[in-house]
Amino acid sequence: MPVEFVWVVFAIFLYMLCAALLVFEIFIPSFGLLTLLAVGAFAWATGLFFEIGTTAGWYGLASSAVIIPVFWTITYKLFPHTSVGRAMILKSSPRELGDALPEQERLLPLKGKIGTTVSPLRPVGVCQIDGLRVVCIAETGFIPRNAPIEVVQVQGHTVTVRLIGQF
Repeated sequence: MPVEFVWVVFAIFLYMLCAALLVFEIFIPSFGLLTLLAVGAFAWATGLFFEIGTTAGWYGLASSAVIIPVFWTITYKLFPHTSVGRAMILKSSPRELGDALPEQERLLPLKGKIGTTVSPLRPVGVCQIDGLRVVCIAETGFIPRNAPIEVVQVQGHTVTVRLIGQF
């Protein structure tokens, strides 16, 4: 068995070690130590290829451009099927928020409408406006519960209300 073959196999092993260390860096908090080791393994493998010869060095770099992404792809395709992967992946869909936070299109027509506070606004609370329960912010100060309010501004998902008259 020629000596160059042993070094090529070892260099390819170092490329796979580099890819594995980069995968572990995502899951193990090493503050960059694993990345530093991966870069060292990559440099060592590349150096081994270039010691054999310039052509071997360039072929080694080309092989690393194939080996490392293939290793990552295989790892991330298999990861969700492992016990750790199943524990980390969300299985259920996000819960619905209901009418408490209607989307922006439903909020825009509320400007100028009259409603009442469902909870005290200190300065944020829930108001009933046109049959919708909406999270609102008081224009100034505190607004008590069951007080009449008017929508003075709708900006994005923020509905600003003002107390009507004296309560």
